[in-house]
Amino acid sequence: MSVLEQLLALRNAVLDSNFQWGERLNHYIKSPTDKTATNPLSNRKLKILMSSTQPSPFQDKIVHEVLLMIMEPIYEARFSNKSFAFRPGRTAHTALRYIRSNFAGYLWYLKGDLSTILDGVRVGIVMNALVRDIRDKKVIDLIKSALTTPVITSRPGSEREKKTKKRKYQKKKVLPEGEPKPDPYWLQTFFGFAPEEAAKVPSWGHCGVLSPFLANICLDELDHWMEDRIKEFFRPSSTDVIGNDPEGEEKGNCAWPEFLPTSGPDKTRKLDYIRYGGHILIGARGPRGDAVTIRKQLIDFCERRYALKLDNDSMPIEHITKGILFLDHVICRRVVYPTLRYTATGGKIVSEKGVGTLLSVTASLKQCIRQFRKLELVKGDRDPDPQPCFRMFHATQAYTNAQMNKLLSAMAEWFRYADNRKKIVNFCSYIIRGSLAKLYAAKYKLRSRAKVYKIASHNLSRPLKDKKGESPHYKELLRMGLLDSIDGIQYTRMALAPGTDYTPFPRDWRPDHEKILHEYLLLENPKTLQEHQASLHDQGLITPQDYMSILVWNYKKHGIFSDQLQQEKNGPTGDDNGEGKTDPSDDEEIGVGINRAAQM
Repeated sequence: MSVLEQLLALRNAVLDSNFQWGERLNHYIKSPTDKTATNPLSNRKLKILMSSTQPSPFQDKIVHEVLLMIMEPIYEARFSNKSFAFRPGRTAHTALRYIRSNFAGYLWYLKGDLSTILDGVRVGIVMNALVRDIRDKKVIDLIKSALTTPVITSRPGSEREKKTKKRKYQKKKVLPEGEPKPDPYWLQTFFGFAPEEAAKVPSWGHCGVLSPFLANICLDELDHWMEDRIKEFFRPSSTDVIGNDPEGEEKGNCAWPEFLPTSGPDKTRKLDYIRYGGHILIGARGPRGDAVTIRKQLIDFCERRYALKLDNDSMPIEHITKGILFLDHVICRRVVYPTLRYTATGGKIVSEKGVGTLLSVTASLKQCIRQFRKLELVKGDRDPDPQPCFRMFHATQAYTNAQMNKLLSAMAEWFRYADNRKKIVNFCSYIIRGSLAKLYAAKYKLRSRAKVYKIASHNLSRPLKDKKGESPHYKELLRMGLLDSIDGIQYTRMALAPGTDYTPFPRDWRPDHEKILHEYLLLENPKTLQEHQASLHDQGLITPQDYMSILVWNYKKHGIFSDQLQQEKNGPTGDDNGEGKTDPSDDEEIGVGINRAAQM
């Protein structure tokens, strides 16, 4: 059976409601990489297959992707602009840029952890959220069966523990340049690391990649509820930077949105909100009572809508002077005194010292050390000491440096929007360089890091030598004239570290695909077409389609084009008093022409 026939069989099974999630024996289509034998299985293998944990079948993943392709464009245009997790085009970086651009001047911050919703599936909540927008019963039943079908997992202690055999000591040797090098699988723990807010990804029943999407559908009601509260709490002040704008948009410097000049005790009271996965962050500009009120309303809403019991301890209110940790970055503020220059009466340029608060988003050094501790590259908290990276003992110097540079590049990209990016990246380079120096000192028996730096230079780019005076690949590099081919460790000096990216972030930013979806929904709305036609009629304009209809109708009725007919009615003289004027009967005739042409 060809692949197309297998896909058609899977499609018919889904439409006929014969498809079953997690099927392990009867497959409509198999993965191209599936090497399972087609011969009948023995009773022992069949029992293991039916009672042990197995990955999702390939046909389930196909159905997941098809459902996601159908539903995602519909919901992406309806999702709130305040959510940033599990959505295409939105990452933790866009969330940090949103905070920098929109949270300036906020004093009180409320952090909430709703990730317990992502732990276990609640079929009733998910189905109620889907039924509001989806009318296709087959899609609803298909998703409901994926949520309710039990997932087979291995029983604890059922698998026999494999006995570990003690191996004799084997002398460790450095692999030659031509042999394949071991894959540093341990680095994947850092390349794929996620902050606390993004570490938990929902996995509900047999939904697979649909689980994060369904979680966003459930929490979208919370996002829209918070948007209504933001409008409710907005109280503008005429003496503040924020004007009497119902949208609540800032009127400050768009090129420096994190700076907000002080404006006395009478300030605009305002809220803002952001959600990343199951974690929320609310900023309040005004008295602490506003944050207390919104916390009480939020607790009542979560208990009523999601049956989630929260208390004040789980949603603490913190002042910005203490620093708020979110997405491994600390949100704080600094008081700055910039020089303000303006032109006074008479054209005189006046310079004054101003005062204001600056929103600062800095990388958390504590969280960075925690990630290094996972990799066993550092020891200690207050005064971290690099530890030798013995996992790269068998690799050559060139390969080890290249892998560590990849690690450094990943960290430099992660802290791209941190105010202290240069400092934190230089600290990471110091830890990695010290770890490699200790490794090379033990590997080549050089006793100390100072001797390693003396031979291999400050960035470890020169080939190291052992006691015999040559390294395993030193002769090969010397013969080829490639002594400088070893890549040195990056960002060893503060001046070499990349600076912070302060690219302005638009307040109503949306990814390009969301803009297209919004325009499509706008054009599909009949009210939009009526508004456009009314606007054209009020301005005395006419669309190209209507103009072509007039041309066709007048040509059939009078045998000439409408421009020539209009010219004959106005007269050949082109008098100023009559130029451009038409008789009311002409307008009626044009309207009749449009209607007749539309009926043809």
